[in-house]
Amino acid sequence: MKKILVLLEEMVEDSEFLYPYLRLKEEGFDVVSAAPGKKQYRGKGGMVFTPDMSIDDVKDQLFDALVVPGGYAPDRWRRDGKILELVKRHNENGRLIASICHGPWLLISAGIVRDRKLTAFHAIKDDLVNAGANYTGEDTEEDGNLLTSTDPKSMLPMMRRLVQRLRAE
Repeated sequence: MKKILVLLEEMVEDSEFLYPYLRLKEEGFDVVSAAPGKKQYRGKGGMVFTPDMSIDDVKDQLFDALVVPGGYAPDRWRRDGKILELVKRHNENGRLIASICHGPWLLISAGIVRDRKLTAFHAIKDDLVNAGANYTGEDTEEDGNLLTSTDPKSMLPMMRRLVQRLRAE
């Protein structure tokens, strides 16, 4: 059974956390959420979430896919060395990384965007370009193990592609 990790933190974009978490569970994958601590987190829209695990519980594991929601949470994750190492290790091992909206902020800080084709919310275009990424502005992008989308509306086709890739591997 494929194992997927969905990151969680304060000010995550509610739908960008909840939809992938539930959609991937619905597909029958073993999905867990992890956050810096085992406590409640409030999303940007006010929803309250409790992670299944802490980052310390999962930091040494490899998952088949890693989902990085947007909102303001990626700005917090990018300052956490354990989370940065988790992202780097998944990328080095060719594991799927799906990142939505502002999620690529974490990918930038993990140093995995140079010469890669990505999209994201238009407000972080300059950040991606300055980090060496090829920003397209398309609703969704796929470059090897990286799948990116611009906002909650565009994560639906990205999630369809993620499910296809997980089923094919």
